[in-house]
Amino acid sequence: MHIYLVGGAVRDTLLGRPVVDHDRVVVGALPEELLALGYKPVGKDFPVFLHPQTGEEYALARTERKTGRGYHGFVFQADATVTLEQDLARRDLTINAIAQDEHGALTDPYHGVRDIEARVLRHVSPAFVEDPVRVLRVARFAARFAPLGFSVAPETMALMQQMVRDGEVDHLVPERVWAETRKALGERQPSAFLRVLREAGALAVLFPEIDALYGVPQRAEFHPEIDTGTHMELVLDAAAALAPGDDLVGYCALCHDLGKALTPADMLPRHIGHEHAGVPRVRALSARLKVPTDHATLAELVCREHLNAHRALELKPATVLKLLTALDALRRPSRLDTFLAACAADKRGRLGHADDDYPSADYLRRACAAAAAVQSAPFVAQGLQGPAVGAAMEAARSKAIANMKLGSI
Repeated sequence: MHIYLVGGAVRDTLLGRPVVDHDRVVVGALPEELLALGYKPVGKDFPVFLHPQTGEEYALARTERKTGRGYHGFVFQADATVTLEQDLARRDLTINAIAQDEHGALTDPYHGVRDIEARVLRHVSPAFVEDPVRVLRVARFAARFAPLGFSVAPETMALMQQMVRDGEVDHLVPERVWAETRKALGERQPSAFLRVLREAGALAVLFPEIDALYGVPQRAEFHPEIDTGTHMELVLDAAAALAPGDDLVGYCALCHDLGKALTPADMLPRHIGHEHAGVPRVRALSARLKVPTDHATLAELVCREHLNAHRALELKPATVLKLLTALDALRRPSRLDTFLAACAADKRGRLGHADDDYPSADYLRRACAAAAAVQSAPFVAQGLQGPAVGAAMEAARSKAIANMKLGSI
């Protein structure tokens, strides 16, 4: 029995990145041997075990054979005869197909070290086409490693395009699409996720609402980048810089301008009412991907209210309070923080504006604090009841916001 460190742990060590997970493959062993050593089985489709002390994953070396459409259509073989090279051959990218033994020696049959040095995302074998999830994984790895100079190998992109043409991507279930998308939105350069999917032809299949933004013009005086799809990419990267690793902010940023794809041609490049027009599209995307409730709710709010956030300093105090109430910000300030991060990303996601200030954020936070300081007790003490208390509090909160604004001028 031989045990090797594999996958991301080896790759990230070679890249000088922090290692999060330590996955290992066991060669030349039977499940009974690991059970006898106290390992706990957790694999459903193939033998995976947890180490009795560390809880880290140890998987028996295995091979895969395609038997049907989609990512479910596989038969696995895992036994003592499967070699390390055979196990590495089933992996997606060469940079993920490197193994390291207990002495630090590398096994690299598919030249992953060379591709790490060349900053290339390249498929291991033609079997890459058998699993459509790999299209999303390559795009997600592009989002992670683009800041380091990585790009997709032309031959790998060609395979991905063929997979889209063959309809393999059509068989991806929403949960897998969202799982990879969520990870990509938490990476350093999520724009690369969109670009890779678009080049492969998969963006139009999986995210038609987003693909439709490309080629839609905006007013150059407000958006020097002009193209709405390019603006979306800039906003995603701005969100990643403002809220590193926060996929909730990332999803809100992704959805904020979906309405611009619906603007009639005779109105372009103006987009009057796009914030309201986009709400049904946000709902449709969230429902199709089965995103978490918080993601769906806040993405819709950002889509509908981001222009109000931008002009917050110009709004009447009562309108500011209405915005804060819609966000439930007085009870849940963290929602306001997420909302403002996405809105700030929208402002900074314009060519030449990456470092712009966003004074609306400070103003709305102070307005929220002023409104939240107004409590019901004094009005109840005055003898008010029921709706009258709510009306009095609303008036007092609007006045508190107005006073706060006057005090800051």
